[in-house]
Amino acid sequence: MINTKPQLVIDADDVKCSHGATVGQMDEDALFYLRARGIDEKEARQMLMFAFAHEIIEKIRVEPLKERIDELVDKRLRGEISKCNTCAIACNH
Repeated sequence: MINTKPQLVIDADDVKCSHGATVGQMDEDALFYLRARGIDEKEARQMLMFAFAHEIIEKIRVEPLKERIDELVDKRLRGEISKCNTCAIACNH
């Protein structure tokens, strides 16, 4: 799993930006729990990644935006889309 922490501090005309990130392993106990209930490994991993992302998405206050991002994350994790249709970055991921 990944946990990021962007930070922007604005003090008068002085702006400081920083960003931190941590990466961890999939929770093997949670994965075992799902697998023990008949969920295949790929689906179990997708469910755990979506739950991680959904925890962050739930903090969005604009409901239509929250629902759209939730949908896009779900589709991306399932491999239904490789990038947003209107991606301004045009990355090759």
